[in-house]
Amino acid sequence: MFNHLIHYLESHMAPCYYKQVLGIPCPGCGMQTAFIELLKGHIWESITIYPALVPTIAMLFFLVLHLIFRFRKGADILKYLFIADIAIVVFHYIYILITLKH
Repeated sequence: MFNHLIHYLESHMAPCYYKQVLGIPCPGCGMQTAFIELLKGHIWESITIYPALVPTIAMLFFLVLHLIFRFRKGADILKYLFIADIAIVVFHYIYILITLKH
């Protein structure tokens, strides 16, 4: 059953219109592939493809917990997790653009 989900996701990946139009990857390029690798259990490959995926999942998980349990400093923690996640996305995107092979 789980293999069917992975196969379905691999065969129905959405194209990146940003990359098709501009010819360069968008800041979210690689997230689908990294998610599929994470589902396969290839954590390191997932992190190398798109480093912000695991922190994003952790942030969303904490958000759900905060909505249920109303942690006293939950909003502050979420704010810092969001800032860290955006910083990872930005730095990874800059790295991708610098190392882009023409």
